[in-house]
Amino acid sequence: MEAVLTQPIAQQRLTYEDLFAPFRESLKPESLWRVGTEAEKFGVLEDSFAPLPYAGPRSVSSVLDALAARYGWQPEREYDGGEVIALKRGEASITLEPGAQLELSGAPFKSIHETHAEWVEHIAELRAIGSSLGIAWLGLGFHPFAKLSEMPSVPKLRYGIMRDYLPRRGSMGLDMMRRTCTVQANLDYSSEEDALRKLRVALALSPVITAMFANSPFYEGAPSGERTRRARVWLNTDPDRTGLLPFMWEATASFARYVEWALDVPMFMVKRGSKVVHNTGQTFRAFMRDGFQGVQADANDWLTHLGTMFPEVRLKKTIEIRGADSLSYALTPALPALCKGLFYDAATLAKAEALATPIGYALAEGVRADVAARGLQAELAGRPVLAWAREVEALARAGLMSLYEHEADPRGDESAYLDPLAALLARAESPADALLAAIDSTRPLAPQVVANSRL
Repeated sequence: MEAVLTQPIAQQRLTYEDLFAPFRESLKPESLWRVGTEAEKFGVLEDSFAPLPYAGPRSVSSVLDALAARYGWQPEREYDGGEVIALKRGEASITLEPGAQLELSGAPFKSIHETHAEWVEHIAELRAIGSSLGIAWLGLGFHPFAKLSEMPSVPKLRYGIMRDYLPRRGSMGLDMMRRTCTVQANLDYSSEEDALRKLRVALALSPVITAMFANSPFYEGAPSGERTRRARVWLNTDPDRTGLLPFMWEATASFARYVEWALDVPMFMVKRGSKVVHNTGQTFRAFMRDGFQGVQADANDWLTHLGTMFPEVRLKKTIEIRGADSLSYALTPALPALCKGLFYDAATLAKAEALATPIGYALAEGVRADVAARGLQAELAGRPVLAWAREVEALARAGLMSLYEHEADPRGDESAYLDPLAALLARAESPADALLAAIDSTRPLAPQVVANSRL
């Protein structure tokens, strides 16, 4: 029997002006800016290299149980009586992606030193649990071994709808859901102008950042011939809600323009409590106007819908930098460090903006496939991406050192977290290049990949 939604009594109808609340309520003075980091990883069974299942004695569910029992994480369910699909501790959470990828959504921190400490603690907890269960954790952007049919499914209400809908909107939508992992940095903004400036610079530099952190060169147990399979997957996933947002490069870009775009993207669902109904045939604009099954749109529906937009740089309560693959233990803090250095020091942001000016939308969009294939060896605006990457890293380093002069952190400046990235760039390598160089073709691939990608 199809679920029937019920409308709460005296619910106030969502207005157009309400759609701006998530952005306007998130404005922060520079003194309160923080960086949040989200880091996904794959679990594999060490004795078989099979993907970690959702349920069972050696599963992601048993890992969540152990984290709660040993380390004080609080279980969270999507609805009363539902499965545990997340954990919460302080301002951090641990969530599950559709293929049972485990994600740390870290607390927002002023210092990358704090981000690093949180990351070290998280991996120590996972290593302790993994050691007892025979589970290895891999920092890679695409699952190196598993076929799509071998990946588990997480029983989150939205994911079932996405599994049905996304294959109709792109050939790799299911791969995106179940076989990719990312590291993401989330940045604050002080005004609409500040948000749009950061968004435009981040969009222009997105192919460069993707190449710098390319880390998925394997496909179903063999080298794929690409540097970032994950980037390839995103090129073949629902064009309605992905990409480089060409309208946000224009002089008329605004919060309103982003809202207008999101309003015309089809929805996934309408949810009230544990009841969820497919609603993939209706845009949010039509839902606001007409309702659905007698239910009117509310603020939570709009927040949910914004979370189903998947551009390379996303505007929500923060600016989300989403183009990097999942990374090694040492490299993971480099992404938030890079973003803080580029975007939080005013002089550095101005230099990054000048650097990005020659990169128009057409050039950035046109290089994405080449970045997926060749990484740093691709060409952008007549220059190797490697040259762009070295400039971006140098700018970020200078920005972090400038910020340190004002912050006077006794732990020192945060540029040290860029050192593993700088070492790769000095050798003209991305993480994927380093992984491929470490592979001995005369030996089985799986144990080598696990050894070199283990978190």
